[in-house]
Amino acid sequence: MIPTKKKVGLFFGSFNPIHIGHLIIANSMVELAELDQVWLVVSPQNPFKKKSTLAHEFDRYDLVDMAIKDNFKLQVTDVEFRMPKPSYTIDTLIYLSEKHPSYEFQVIVGQDNLSHFHKWKNHEVILEDYGLVVYPRPEAKKSRFDDHPKVRMVHAPMVDISATFIRQCLKEERSIKYIVPDEVINMIKLRKLFGA
Repeated sequence: MIPTKKKVGLFFGSFNPIHIGHLIIANSMVELAELDQVWLVVSPQNPFKKKSTLAHEFDRYDLVDMAIKDNFKLQVTDVEFRMPKPSYTIDTLIYLSEKHPSYEFQVIVGQDNLSHFHKWKNHEVILEDYGLVVYPRPEAKKSRFDDHPKVRMVHAPMVDISATFIRQCLKEERSIKYIVPDEVINMIKLRKLFGA
């Protein structure tokens, strides 16, 4: 008997910083999309973004790790830190599939990404070999991928929280309580991230 592969959803992001919107999406995906786990893939330093707006990748990794530590169905990974830049989703998928042959990976994306998904490197391979698990976004428009057999729409709660808004609040010394987990806020303040 062939053992069934563990189904893992990959949720890519800069998580700059992680907030309850990300956590609600990750938890909804693992609970509603028949996934065994969701891995939050922290994107490394982007050379095109100002250093001041993007916290160091290790700090962002630690914030994600702190935010999900009580949920064994969620994991954080720094896999893209060691890969050539810029990191393309397809390269990360191939690397993880080779490293974890007993896992079946799928890509978690917001519905707003579908309208430009055809511009992703090797998007046909991502669709055919892995598939997409899609969460709703308020500003999403209809796309040609909506009804694709390898695209699964999951009716997760719609949360529209911006990391930019959170960073602005920190800069202006306004509270981000209930938007960001308390432990994450404490770490942000301790490490003086995002102008806190």
